[in-house]
Amino acid sequence: MPPPDTIRITLAQANPVAGDIAGNVAQARAALSAGEAAGADLVVLPEMFLSGYQVLDLSVRPAFLRDVRAGLEVLAAATRPGGAALAVGAPVPGSSREPGQDHAGAYNAFHLLQDGAIRASFNKHYRPNYGVFDENRLYLEGAIPGPVEIAGCRVAFPICEDMWFADVAETMAEAGAELFVIPNGSPFERGKYDTRIQHMVARTVETGLPAIYLNLIGGQDDQVFDGGSFAINPGGRLMVQMPFFEAAAETVEVRRTGEGWRIRPGELAPVPDAAEMDYRAMVEATRDYVGKSGFKGVVLGLSGGVDSALVAAIAADALGPSQVRCVMLPSRYTAPDSLADAAEVAGALGVKHPEISISGAVAAITEGLAPEFEGLEPGVTPDVTPDVTDENVQSRLRGVYLMALSNKFGELLLTTGNKSEMAVGYATLYGDMNGAFNPIKDLYKTRVFEAARWRNANHRAWMKGPEGPVIPARVIGKPPTAELREGQRDDDSLPPYEVLDAILERLVEDQLSTAEIVAEGYERATVMQVQGLLYASEFKRFQSPPGVKLTRKAFWLDRRYPIVNRWRDKS
Repeated sequence: MPPPDTIRITLAQANPVAGDIAGNVAQARAALSAGEAAGADLVVLPEMFLSGYQVLDLSVRPAFLRDVRAGLEVLAAATRPGGAALAVGAPVPGSSREPGQDHAGAYNAFHLLQDGAIRASFNKHYRPNYGVFDENRLYLEGAIPGPVEIAGCRVAFPICEDMWFADVAETMAEAGAELFVIPNGSPFERGKYDTRIQHMVARTVETGLPAIYLNLIGGQDDQVFDGGSFAINPGGRLMVQMPFFEAAAETVEVRRTGEGWRIRPGELAPVPDAAEMDYRAMVEATRDYVGKSGFKGVVLGLSGGVDSALVAAIAADALGPSQVRCVMLPSRYTAPDSLADAAEVAGALGVKHPEISISGAVAAITEGLAPEFEGLEPGVTPDVTPDVTDENVQSRLRGVYLMALSNKFGELLLTTGNKSEMAVGYATLYGDMNGAFNPIKDLYKTRVFEAARWRNANHRAWMKGPEGPVIPARVIGKPPTAELREGQRDDDSLPPYEVLDAILERLVEDQLSTAEIVAEGYERATVMQVQGLLYASEFKRFQSPPGVKLTRKAFWLDRRYPIVNRWRDKS
């Protein structure tokens, strides 16, 4: 009989939980059942789905690999003779005989399960070792695998990074591949979708073969996976586009034609703009960090400023207003307008909003330190202008109150410092940096304003918060201030945020020299000031909570500098 001329593939864009092998097995079995109900020949889950991704050093721990293998065998047994095959990513143990690398380790692998058994396993060849990835240290290099026949079609499974290189696709095509199915664990960053499309189009043009790209969704620590899976025919024509950040199953039909196998037209979900993608990334990352950590609610300090207002909106959209506690912690320097603005934000969002004054606690600390500080000015008595010591006491006392509320109510504490503040050290250790997660850690201040305006103007079905403007225009428009002394404003000691952020983006994202930045028209003294603050604040960032990655150079894994460092670019 002639070979079949159609293969039906169910793409399961799903959200694993790191280390929850039993839960991930259950998700995979549900996907298999759904695929079989849709008449699929093959059901595909993303890269490293069974273990979760990224699981860092867990992925090479023998006991963990043992449990992953047991889960893989459970899934294999769930496939039935004559039923759909199941393909799923999971690490497997291995060893290297390369010079200097004769050691046990693991492969980032992808497995084809069929007829009750593990039919084939494919090991990742190219291991990314940049940005958030450290796969050269964790995983062994696999050989480029050949294709395998499924329903009459020779399917190749290049794993994520492998498809970013022409030689892998070319080798697979030369080995007889007729269709690429690419499992991915590609985390979100601004503009990443366009980069993925460009690479996949290049491979289809070079090989003349169609490609199906399947990505993870969901938050994992500082990363969030945005899904956005798609299928393209040779020449780069988009045939299927799955939604972003949402669990979804799409059955793709691929038919043999006179020109080779071709993907049939399917659903084309909309591609959100950059502002929506950023906001959705922060919401989903917060939702999963809180939920996967076992918490039901969050607490945060609401100051009346735009940063905490945006974090409150993100939290309400992620968890629902009833699970958000926004605490106002005024001192003698808190303006009446700030109290009113914080109350208006809390009211618009419908969140809990207690107010607890820190004035008594500040007085007690001041009194307790007075003997040690005798003769030192300022800051010993309430009638003098506070110095940085007194300012930090206020911030740290707020941290004490918030942590106490977090402990008492079992709510995870969110911090509210933006990337501009994290870059130049305008945040207090053990004060406003207290907490477990920072939704806006990788969002520059100018983008904080943009995100607040976007949220006021837009509401989506995935938001659990209320419709309509939730951050008053006055909160967005007023001069930023920490309110730790009379009349304090951020621009007393910093350049305007539009200038600061432009310089920071060039220093951090683009890694330009000071001379190159000055050549673009920025004042040399300002550039040197910002560079000095950036490097001097490394010790603070080292102790800061994680926050969702949005840019090419998020602080922590993307950008790793020594804490003690006297080098400055003086060119």
